[in-house]
Amino acid sequence: MKKKPRIDRQYLLFLAFIAPNFLLLGVFTYWPMIYQTYLSLTRWNMLAPQKNFVGLDNYTSMFGGQEFWGVLFKTFYFMGAVVLGSVVLGLAIAILLNQRLRGRNLVRSVVFAPVILSGAAVALVWAYIFDPNYGLMRTFLEPFGLSSPDWLGSTAYAMPALIIVYLWKSLGFGVVIYLAGLQNISKDLYEAARIDGANKWVLFRHITVPQLAPVTFFVVLTTIIQSFQAFDIIAVMTGGGPAGATTTLIWYIYQEAFIAFRAGTAAAAAIVMFLLLLVIAIFQIRYSQQGVHNK
Repeated sequence: MKKKPRIDRQYLLFLAFIAPNFLLLGVFTYWPMIYQTYLSLTRWNMLAPQKNFVGLDNYTSMFGGQEFWGVLFKTFYFMGAVVLGSVVLGLAIAILLNQRLRGRNLVRSVVFAPVILSGAAVALVWAYIFDPNYGLMRTFLEPFGLSSPDWLGSTAYAMPALIIVYLWKSLGFGVVIYLAGLQNISKDLYEAARIDGANKWVLFRHITVPQLAPVTFFVVLTTIIQSFQAFDIIAVMTGGGPAGATTTLIWYIYQEAFIAFRAGTAAAAAIVMFLLLLVIAIFQIRYSQQGVHNK
């Protein structure tokens, strides 16, 4: 009879070390994803124990109505404005703070400080600032003969107000990343271009922007993911209103699950958000691999 191969003790030790990690991943990551997918195929009001299997009805009813498409439009509108502002303003402020200015380190700290603040606290402060009767925005606009609109109560101004607040809170992250990227650009490139007669615009366009392309890509992707998850500011400032003007995808999921108690629809919307973020992540991985191969 053939002897059974002896299992290496190091292999058993390896399994013993990785088993807790796989167990935690399975319990807190993969099982919730599987159960979420199952819930998206059911109709359940969260108050009754029975779940009725309905197949793809939640998806077809969700995509068949105008409300969900409006939610997607508002989500991408919010995301696009935040991404554009983070890239343009973040780069501009980073270039300014990269100069040799007095008090530069203090200004850098002030710019980054809102990133670590609580989103709910920031929303409360800005809700007061946007108050049309007593807010600081009214005090700022009065000298110019302008009246402060009802920022958070108007369907036209509520979303821009949220974008301003979210940009103010998250802008410091992009500034820090761009600062790190600017400091990694070789000064020899700028000196060689200046010798050839290049002005500041040419330096910025042909050296700074191309050299910061990987940094910009990283800022764009992280900002997209963070903007999809912007919940606390919306919850405190507008609650998705007025008239659904600030209902993004994350707030739509919350409404369907914990206000309307339609767990199936909420799960289906969460799956849609997961797929959107998955596509972004795959794009990031492929871009990174392509950049490594090009080098």
